[in-house]
Amino acid sequence: MSAMDDVVAALAEQQAELSDLLAGRDDADWQRPSRCDGWTVGDVVLHLAQTNEMAIASVERRLPEYLEAVGRALGGLASSVDDGAALMVAKERGRPVAELRDRWQSTVDEFLARLSAADFHERVMWVAGELSIRTLVSTRLAETWIHTGDVAYGLDVDLQPTERLRHIARLAWRTLPYAFGSAGRELSGPVAFELRGPTGEPWNFIPDETPATTIRGDGAELCLVAARRLEPSETSLGGDGPDADAVLELVRTYA
Repeated sequence: MSAMDDVVAALAEQQAELSDLLAGRDDADWQRPSRCDGWTVGDVVLHLAQTNEMAIASVERRLPEYLEAVGRALGGLASSVDDGAALMVAKERGRPVAELRDRWQSTVDEFLARLSAADFHERVMWVAGELSIRTLVSTRLAETWIHTGDVAYGLDVDLQPTERLRHIARLAWRTLPYAFGSAGRELSGPVAFELRGPTGEPWNFIPDETPATTIRGDGAELCLVAARRLEPSETSLGGDGPDADAVLELVRTYA
């Protein structure tokens, strides 16, 4: 299996995990509070369906038109990516559960179908600028995993980490320059991650140049920190080098 097939398979597995969580749930379950402040389980699923639709538009090279239509629908009120996401959910909140479940599944199926004929080195537009389709898939995997956890929290289900998280840890490592740039800061030099996966397998991400900073510890914890679902001080993560604290402060997997 190629690296690209592997990350697409991981995305499909992550989407299936969420679909399994939702299977057979009644309307009351969809109205339970999620881990996302102010959002129900249904709100989280709606957000994922909306962002799947955005990803489909990106692969089809019509993201500018999609965002323009969304902007008109929101009345130009969104001042940031997070603000726009909240407004999009608020605008469509309260749809019937059956409709929302079908919308989620249809966007999953359609995005995966688009990937079957995609050139994964091709660069497309996304909210953070241009990226390769491969990176877009990794980003969708990260967001789907984050929000699967948010839904599981609302449903009182304890999910165990899987080896799929290796792709998310790699994304967090590769996008450190973006994370630092978004915060108006600069890395002192290359960064290495020396992590361990849920089965104890090493997840090592080593730059071509000698690293100035190395982060070590549990890979699942690193992903939760990057998802802003866990504080670094609550983990076993540590490191050495001039940027160790800043990396754990700024690392992220989303725009």
